[in-house]
Amino acid sequence: MRGGPASAQTRRQRWLAALAQVPPPSFSLVMATGIVSLGAQMMGWPWIAQALFALNVLQYALLWLLYLLRASLQPRLFFGDMVNHQRGPGYFTLVAGTGILASQCVLLRGLVGAGWVLGILAAGLWLVLTYAIFSAFAVKRDKPRLDEGISGLWLLAVVATQSLAVIATLLGEHADLRLQPGLGLFSLSMWLCGGMLYMLMMALIFYRWMFLRLEPGDLSPPYWINMGAMAISTLAGALLIEQSGHLPLLQALRPFLLGVTLLYWVTGSWWIPVLLVLGVWRHGMRRQPIRYDLQYWAMVFPLGMYAACTWKMGEAMGFGFLQELSYLVWWAALLAWVLTFAGML
Repeated sequence: MRGGPASAQTRRQRWLAALAQVPPPSFSLVMATGIVSLGAQMMGWPWIAQALFALNVLQYALLWLLYLLRASLQPRLFFGDMVNHQRGPGYFTLVAGTGILASQCVLLRGLVGAGWVLGILAAGLWLVLTYAIFSAFAVKRDKPRLDEGISGLWLLAVVATQSLAVIATLLGEHADLRLQPGLGLFSLSMWLCGGMLYMLMMALIFYRWMFLRLEPGDLSPPYWINMGAMAISTLAGALLIEQSGHLPLLQALRPFLLGVTLLYWVTGSWWIPVLLVLGVWRHGMRRQPIRYDLQYWAMVFPLGMYAACTWKMGEAMGFGFLQELSYLVWWAALLAWVLTFAGML
């Protein structure tokens, strides 16, 4: 006879073991797919944008199911990861993925109601995770050394914050006139908060790179978020510039918005050659093998976001010549998405 209590118990143990392996930054898959989809819409490939949107809805629902199962069946592991310096910041992909899917709903399908629901959900998740994770890190008795605790994943807090600025600005375009000033203030506040978080975290990461020993395994793909965090900050700034003609607060700050947005874009652009050179050192000179890992979605997302932010900044500032650069980087992001998705399958 096949089956029986023993085999059922074995299957349960296997399921629990599999759920235990669901990593916190899993929603980076939604982030990468979403921004490549939005980039496709900008570049004039609406059928790619719509196909990736449909796929992203399925991925988002599946990942929520896996998260909830892990939280209910493996609560010690699920919540224990939140207070882990290396794994905890990965949960911010849940915020960013929700915000990016909300942007897809508004821009690709005109589903403003769904955008509101997802945007409010993203804001609530940001509020809980930001203060839960960083408060837990602050009061922990046993803390890792800097080189063991800090990584590019920490900058997901910046990406999550800026995703709220983006969706709030997009929703402001469709909101009642009475709500627009409040949404504008919220978008501006999140944009500035994201910049503040980047400066704090980037100082630690740069110190770790410059003054502590680096091994090939240390330069994991999430360090591409060094650039991606600046890219989404540029996108949020470009959207605020476009809205400045409608809101007195943003109109008064327009020169400031222009200068800081350009600073963000230049900073993100500066990172690209550095990351490429370090990638050559990691894989070419030190022979670090390239195998599929969930972390590679953290490299796809920055590429797609850089293409999107460059396109949008060009529109907002009248730099039409930047569109060619946007096309080039978006095709690189699409290729990276295809290769990473194939590796995942």
